[in-house]
Amino acid sequence: MRRPSDALPVIYLCAKPVDFRKGINGLSILVDDILSLDPFSGHLFVFSNRLSNKIKMLYWEKNGFCMWQKSLEKDLFSWPVHLSKGALIELNGRQLNWLLDGVDLRHVNEHKSVNYSAIY
Repeated sequence: MRRPSDALPVIYLCAKPVDFRKGINGLSILVDDILSLDPFSGHLFVFSNRLSNKIKMLYWEKNGFCMWQKSLEKDLFSWPVHLSKGALIELNGRQLNWLLDGVDLRHVNEHKSVNYSAIY
């Protein structure tokens, strides 16, 4: 995976920083214990370190876990804690890519979808 698809409907971020010495096994246990989600669901789970200059992503693919990591040489990720629901933050693929690009999601306002059932 180079970058997550913008089309991913839901991605789960751990709201609090985690110990980045944890690998696949440690992060999958965090998904189960802290986020109370199924690590085998195929969803993308995202974690940040205490300094907010590193991100790890974990997901299950058919027969094993995959992990992706990005480490910034300069700057920090702007972790969107304003969107948190307890220990969990939900984003879509587009928002995650904005986060990876350094966009502060507090300042992004997308147009809301409008769905009509009839034309008058």
